[in-house]
Amino acid sequence: MAETPDDPIPIRSSGMTPTDRPDGEAASANISKRIEELGDWRGETLAQVRQLIHEADPDIQEEWKWEKPKSGGTPVWSHDGGVCTGESYKQVVKLTFFRGASIEDPKKLFNSSLEGTTRRAIDLREGEKIDEAAFKQLIRAAVAANSAARAQQATKKR
Repeated sequence: MAETPDDPIPIRSSGMTPTDRPDGEAASANISKRIEELGDWRGETLAQVRQLIHEADPDIQEEWKWEKPKSGGTPVWSHDGGVCTGESYKQVVKLTFFRGASIEDPKKLFNSSLEGTTRRAIDLREGEKIDEAAFKQLIRAAVAANSAARAQQATKKR
């Protein structure tokens, strides 16, 4: 039988296994898995803030960091550097902003790690609602702070 241009090309082994994925895809899969594993209000909250983060910045990247035997890892959202983490504990879902101390928070969403000189966090407890517009603004402000810092570093290297 003659091969035509529409015939499927035989798949040859590339050395990749079905579980191998680019880092972003693997991170997204890990975050989805964490949300499913939580299976309670914490998973719902993490899923909600994940969606808001992507709505605020469609170019944001998902990462999975700090995986250790006793800790399964941490969701991280990045754009020109780390924007925030999404950790789940028994009583709270904690969103820690890497540059939180240097970004404006007019709606006072930051309610944890306020004594730090760099980071700020938002602790969300069961039943609490987040001001979605204010949260998206914090995400955009964190991305802008990262971009400004990156531009400043590039200027110094010249």
